[in-house]
Amino acid sequence: MIIVKDLSVDRLDKKIFEKVNLSLTSGNITILKGKNGSGKTTLLKAILNIIEPSFGSIYWKGKLLKKNLYDFYNHVTYISDKTSSLKKLTLKDNINIWKRFFCSNINNSQIETALKTLKLENYLNQKVGTLSLGETKKLEFLRLIIENKSVWILDEPLSNLDESSIELMKQTFEDHCAQEGSIIFSSHQNPGIYVTEEVNL
Repeated sequence: MIIVKDLSVDRLDKKIFEKVNLSLTSGNITILKGKNGSGKTTLLKAILNIIEPSFGSIYWKGKLLKKNLYDFYNHVTYISDKTSSLKKLTLKDNINIWKRFFCSNINNSQIETALKTLKLENYLNQKVGTLSLGETKKLEFLRLIIENKSVWILDEPLSNLDESSIELMKQTFEDHCAQEGSIIFSSHQNPGIYVTEEVNL
């Protein structure tokens, strides 16, 4: 699906990373590993066409990404390391906004099940700004279900999560790949998740 070939990004005469190669096909997981500031987020944004690379090419389904963006975005969910939820609104309000924005067909029963799985069912009418960092992170994961896309691009998805939540994410990753989904995610730690490709930055 996604092929990154000899990708390099420079900023203000500083090389962020150079000649990165990776490929992501259905059912596979690619991890970007490196310390904070190593360029993981920059690489994800380059793959998403948010940042223009200095050199190299990105392909989606065999075509240059820039010539196939509409189809690409129809298949990709991106969750950054910063929350997309509105802190002054409740969880329920944010979920309804996401459902409308992404034209989601998910029903209330599926939402209730997901909230229970994430242990957020008791916070539905609580404002997002009152949640802990871990709870806010788990709320973001609801978008994976709401959007229902085949490719997940996730920036530090395991940060601020407790051990049980990390185990839940591992199982979620496995389930998604078992359904022919694929994942690129970044991590500055060893997540203990089986991956098919590791890119060190």
